[in-house]
Amino acid sequence: MNPKSITEAGDLKGKRVLVRVDWNVPIEDGKVIDDFRIKKSLPTLEYLKNAGAKVTIITHLEPKGTSVEFLKMYVPEGMELLENLRDNLGEESNSEAFAKELASGADIYVNEAFSVAHRRHASIVGVPSLLPSFIGLQFALEIKELSKAFYPKKPFLFILGGAKFDTKLPLLKKFIHIADYIFVGGALANNFFKEQGMDVDGSLVKEGNFGLKELLKTGKIILPEDTIVKDGKILDAGPKAMENLKPIISASKLVLWNGPLGGYEHGYNVATLALAQMISEFASESIIGGGDTIAAIRELNLFDKFSFVSTGGGAMLDFLATGTLPGIEAMKQ
Repeated sequence: MNPKSITEAGDLKGKRVLVRVDWNVPIEDGKVIDDFRIKKSLPTLEYLKNAGAKVTIITHLEPKGTSVEFLKMYVPEGMELLENLRDNLGEESNSEAFAKELASGADIYVNEAFSVAHRRHASIVGVPSLLPSFIGLQFALEIKELSKAFYPKKPFLFILGGAKFDTKLPLLKKFIHIADYIFVGGALANNFFKEQGMDVDGSLVKEGNFGLKELLKTGKIILPEDTIVKDGKILDAGPKAMENLKPIISASKLVLWNGPLGGYEHGYNVATLALAQMISEFASESIIGGGDTIAAIRELNLFDKFSFVSTGGGAMLDFLATGTLPGIEAMKQ
C-alpha cells in the first residue's frame, strides 16, 4: 500500500507543515544551473499555500556548509527555508534528537524528495515517525509512473547504462524476467563483453563472477555491436549499435532508460544524445531518469518529449529493484 498523498490530508488551513524537498542542485557563481528538481517540487508548495498552510521547507545541499541563500528565489511567498540539513551531523546519522528538533514546530510532515528517499536520514525516515506524514504530488507521481515497469505494456525494452555495476546488477537480474529486451550500455556492457571472451584491455570492468552467462543465455540481453575505443578503452557505443536499436525502440510499447551509454562526464556523449533523440521520437511510452540521462535531455531541450522524467537517480534504481524505499516505508509506520 502506498503512503497517503498530501491531497488526502484534509483541511490544512493554519496547519504548520514541514516539507522535505531535494533542492540539492548544482550552483555555480551563485547561480542555480539546473532547477529541474526544484521546479518539480513547486506544485506541492503551491498546493499547500492555496490550502492556507504555514510551510517550512527543508533540504540538504552538497558540500556541507553550502548556504541555501541562492535557493531563496524559488521559495513561495510566506514560506520559510531552513539552513542546509547536512550542516547538522544528526541528519545523516538519523539522530532521534535532530528528527525531534525538525518535527517540533510542525503539525504535519510532507516528503517531496523522492530523489533522496533511498537514504535513511533523519529528515527522511526519522521525522515521519513523529508526525502525521504524507507524500507530495511529484513523489506520488514517481511511484505511479515507475510502477508501470513492474507490469509493463509489451514489448518492453529496458535500457541500462552507466558504470555502477553493483547497483545495476540486481536490476538486470530482476528485469530479465519482466522485460522483452534489455540493452546494456556504458561500462556495464564491458563485463558482458569480457564474459563473451572479448579483449576489453584497459576498459572499466568489475572483477568477479556475477552470473552473466545465465543472463546472456536468455537471449534478452542486447549489447552494442560496435563501440568507440581510444587507447584500448571502450568509451562509448558506436553508430551501428544505435542504428540497430532504433527499430527495437519503435516496436516497444514501453521504453525504460537509466544511465549513459558512454563516459558522459569525459565528453563521450554522442551515443547518449543519439539515444535521447531516438526515444523522444520513436518510443510510444517512455520513462527515463538518472543524472547523466537528464543532462542529455537538458542539452537537447527534450524534457517534454518523454512520457515521464524521474527526479531520482539512485532512488529510481532502488525503487525499481525493490518496489519500495526507506522513505516510503517510514510513512507506513
